[in-house]
Amino acid sequence: MRNLWVTGVVLVILLTSLFLPTHAQPKIVIRFGHDGGLESLYQRTAQEFAKRLDKELGARVEVRVFRNSQVGTDEELIRTLRGGALEMFLPSTIMSAVDDGFGVFEMPYIIVNRAQMKRVAENADVQRILLDPQALKGLRVLAFWENGFRHVTNNVRPIVRPDDLRGLKLRIPRSAWRQRIVQVYGANPVPMTFGEVYKALRVGVIDGQENPLAQIWGAKFYEVQSYLSLTGHVYTPVYPTAGERWWQALPPDVRTVIRRVAVEVGDYSRAEGERLDSSLVQQMTKANPQLKVNDVDKKAFMNASATLYEQFAKEVSSGADLIRLVQSLRP
Repeated sequence: MRNLWVTGVVLVILLTSLFLPTHAQPKIVIRFGHDGGLESLYQRTAQEFAKRLDKELGARVEVRVFRNSQVGTDEELIRTLRGGALEMFLPSTIMSAVDDGFGVFEMPYIIVNRAQMKRVAENADVQRILLDPQALKGLRVLAFWENGFRHVTNNVRPIVRPDDLRGLKLRIPRSAWRQRIVQVYGANPVPMTFGEVYKALRVGVIDGQENPLAQIWGAKFYEVQSYLSLTGHVYTPVYPTAGERWWQALPPDVRTVIRRVAVEVGDYSRAEGERLDSSLVQQMTKANPQLKVNDVDKKAFMNASATLYEQFAKEVSSGADLIRLVQSLRP
């Protein structure tokens, strides 16, 4: 009788464990860092990612978004992810320092519109060349989201042609290719972390900077700049990225959902970027009536950029093939 009783208790325990509610399982906490501000496209997209994961996985996963480099700069976060002390972050330009191939997105005007970028993001060859190798470097790049088309602001003069940039001290992210771009156009590049830029503009340490409209708005650079020139010289993606060590420790079904949601949010980020681009110039000039906005001679900028394509094709393994691949995906 005792043996029957013990067997019955064990069966009850096993059956109960099979039907435990999801919330009884240990929660997976995803700390997600980025350097954008409260109103940035980075923040909007990361929050959308968190919302969709909550809908898909409920109490199994919680995404905690940390903006304004609260958990570290891009350089620090790459080391942190590789070491397993953070789960995810959202790098952009710095990926060209992680892998030379990402420098293809530094080529001026190689991305002409968001329809092309969607094709690039979904292309199996692009994913094989750029995303797949990162796991060996301790990073799991999940998708392509939007940073956006970059424009120049400054306090000296409107920029219409590359020569108008000559002599200006222009902040850039830490990127060898962005430094070359700015130098080809005649400006003096000043590498600087994003969080330092507003103060540097306000006190005159630098004359200007270049960023997408959503970043210029989110960081309030328009408050301390006199000119906004719509150069659109580079389109920069951002890449939702997980630490490979943490990624491999996740349950397979959770990995599948996170990856799928990350890819789906790419469409949201590009649509939101397009929506913001259509409204932010007006909002900036309303907030700062002294801000003067101008279009540029893009043909002159494209002509000045030709040497950069030649350098990329020569210096980066399969660089010429990667340029042709991205260009071939234009609508």
